[in-house]
Amino acid sequence: MSQPEQLPGKPALLGVSPATTPLPGLRRVEQIMGTAISLDVRNAAIPKSALEHAFDYLRGVDLRFSPYKPESEVSRLIRGEIEEADCTPELRRVLDLCDEVRRTSDGYFDIRAHRPDGRPDPTGLVKGWALENAGRILEDAGARDYCINGGGDIVARGEPAPGKAWRVGIQHPLIPDRLATVLEIRDGAVATSGTYERGEHIRDPFSGGAPSGVLSVTVVGPSLTFADAYATAAFAMGPPGLGWVAGLPGYEGCSVSADRDGSNPRLSWTPGFDAYLADR
Repeated sequence: MSQPEQLPGKPALLGVSPATTPLPGLRRVEQIMGTAISLDVRNAAIPKSALEHAFDYLRGVDLRFSPYKPESEVSRLIRGEIEEADCTPELRRVLDLCDEVRRTSDGYFDIRAHRPDGRPDPTGLVKGWALENAGRILEDAGARDYCINGGGDIVARGEPAPGKAWRVGIQHPLIPDRLATVLEIRDGAVATSGTYERGEHIRDPFSGGAPSGVLSVTVVGPSLTFADAYATAAFAMGPPGLGWVAGLPGYEGCSVSADRDGSNPRLSWTPGFDAYLADR
């Protein structure tokens, strides 16, 4: 791992130059799954129906998988009205993916541990999985250069402009209007776990308590399905989580830590993470 780096006092700017001509392609934002989801496609020939299809899919996922909707399939599973063997193939696939990450993370990603009743709740993997699938819908329509942002979890493919990478700002976990660092991404996914919007919702499944010593963990790799779940698992591990990420083939990460009183925030990263840092 790198030596910790003192975080800057001001945010790194994304450095997007004002456009002299309208950007090609299509852009749209909707509130789905409890967060803002934006689709930015830079290929001019992509029809508007492709974005509609992608958003229809995401709305459908929310209806079927949200634990906050009483009639969703996941809610019925949590209440014990159906068992895993009775679930639709799509939900069984998600549960299988959750179990795969549980084994890979030695139990730190456990969709049953955070519920007192021990019932399965795959929420920690569903959003990344759904956004990645939405990207495949865009690709089936011919999109090659696009970015999907769902509450800070990113799928980026191709380039926003010739020779340019997608620039992704990682929010500072203590200061809402500042960035911890800026990444440049081509054909990759970025996911961050921490206490940003939902407070201490990630627990160490072995102690039952919130992890200490780390404020956020960001994971970069080829799949948002796994990057999202890996970031959750690594955050639950606390300080050792970044070392675990370093051993995942194809994935790299960074974490923000601070002193007990929240002062002196520091950024650390895995050896291969350097390749994603902007302006270095």
